[in-house]
Amino acid sequence: MISDAEVRRLKALMEWEGQRSAPPDGFPRLPDMPAARYTSPEYFALEQEHIFRKSWLFAGHIDEIPEPGCYMRWHNAGDPIVIVHGMDGVVRAFYNTCRHRGAPVVTEERGKSSRLMCGYHNWTYKTDGTLVGVPERQDFPADFDMSCRGLIPVRCEMLGNAIFVNFDQNAMPLTEWLGPLMNEWDEFAFDRIRLAARHSFELNCNWKVAMEANMEVYHVPFIHPTTVAPLVDSKRNYNTIYPNGHARMLAPAPEQTDREHVRAIDSPPGWKQIESVGELGRTCTQSYTLFPNWVSPLSNYFVPPLVFWPTGLNTTRLELVTMALDWGDEPAPDLWTVPDDTKPNGRDMSPIILEDTQFGEAIQKSMQSAAFRSIPLSYQEARIYSFHQSCDRMIGIDNVPQDLRVEQVIGEEWIWPNDPRRAQLDADAAEGTPTSV
Repeated sequence: MISDAEVRRLKALMEWEGQRSAPPDGFPRLPDMPAARYTSPEYFALEQEHIFRKSWLFAGHIDEIPEPGCYMRWHNAGDPIVIVHGMDGVVRAFYNTCRHRGAPVVTEERGKSSRLMCGYHNWTYKTDGTLVGVPERQDFPADFDMSCRGLIPVRCEMLGNAIFVNFDQNAMPLTEWLGPLMNEWDEFAFDRIRLAARHSFELNCNWKVAMEANMEVYHVPFIHPTTVAPLVDSKRNYNTIYPNGHARMLAPAPEQTDREHVRAIDSPPGWKQIESVGELGRTCTQSYTLFPNWVSPLSNYFVPPLVFWPTGLNTTRLELVTMALDWGDEPAPDLWTVPDDTKPNGRDMSPIILEDTQFGEAIQKSMQSAAFRSIPLSYQEARIYSFHQSCDRMIGIDNVPQDLRVEQVIGEEWIWPNDPRRAQLDADAAEGTPTSV
């Protein structure tokens, strides 16, 4: 939970950002990023090996496996896995690979059973992964030890009702990975929010192209003039960079915004408020980037992550998720999609998402041309640059070819809890520079 004093401080910093005429004192000049980070098969392979194999990844919600014995397949990050709600109540994840000859243990997308049984030779496992059944056991060697042939586990931890997985058995715990976000997200009732909607869409662009459209508000007045622009003041936005690659954007609505214009978003009919959400979540747009591929505004009505899964160098699966408090007999809330009977899942992306994705394929084709040589980023796009720094650190800087690296110019002095802008705010206040709140 963010303290009242910190709320006041953040509101003052948003106003300070709106009044500055240049980047903050001491903020580093951001060197051009290599263009090939979006087009190189070599860099894409490094991302797959080191980022998506070593990061905590959002996998699902307990509502998808609500009871002991329920399971679901998951294959958004390469190796197929199965996530199981154990008969003992514990949620676990395993490689969906039988320890006999590699057949999948589970072939249905979802199901329920007190045992997991490979259909090839009926090797059978408990929901904790223990091997308990081998047909014709007598034909295996006398010293065949079933106890060491259970399903191979994948790290699996919960944030409230949200399920996260990590292929790296040596990864830090999820709570440590989240760091200060654990405190800030406490007010959003992750232990009470339900899964209201989850839909996937295929995009013809690199996953970073798709995601980075949601990591800055520089584009908002131009791409979203009637949708997002009335909600977000792109001048008074304040960005925080956290350890482990995470980030946050805070911005109030423009002063000239007609609140009736956004009443439907402020107070969606039939939606229950998360009463524990504080002032910032009720009055500002606050969007979090959870490294590597989750971007989500958080408010007093919903937790709606956009999750970007690379399916190839030039293709991305975008998951649009809405989580909210129980909606009772009302229609399940869905923030990001709208009904569309012409689409396979009967849904299409909302106008805001369509605006953000409309140029993805064209941008990717343009990036592959000889004209695309490097990427200059502004202070407003510092979250993107910091994200790329984190990518290279996750990969291992020495593993990244010299011509593909970004320079590590945003130093620890700009990473939470450090922030020179706070001292500048105080200095300006001491000099009598007005900063209204």
